[in-house]
Amino acid sequence: MLGVTPQIRLDHSIVGVSNWAISNRFYCDVVGAEVVPHGEPPRVAYRFGDTQLNVHGPGVDLSSNVARLPVQPGNSDLCFMWPGPIGDAIAHLAKQGVEVETGPVARLGAQGDGISVYFRDPDGSLLEFISYEE
Repeated sequence: MLGVTPQIRLDHSIVGVSNWAISNRFYCDVVGAEVVPHGEPPRVAYRFGDTQLNVHGPGVDLSSNVARLPVQPGNSDLCFMWPGPIGDAIAHLAKQGVEVETGPVARLGAQGDGISVYFRDPDGSLLEFISYEE
């Protein structure tokens, strides 16, 4: 397959937040992140196994090594693999008080065909849980 180099994998991406405490709780409780402090407080990263979301938020100096249009709160679109049936993801979101915006719907993800549900983080970024166990 053209353009595929097997040893290259996504290491981290960026999400923007407007409130550290609210976002840290959400990404920990709803999405399952390990909140990893780094740099000067309040800077953290959200870690999911061997993949990480670096977090840009209030009070963090982003220097000049950022995208031409830096990530802003509410403008990310991220998909997370749910480790079970999508019905369990829906029940988890309901228990956390998070509304499913779309789904369940069939989607194509990194592991092939799956079933997804979509929801929003506190800033409005679109998040997705995809399950390959249907």
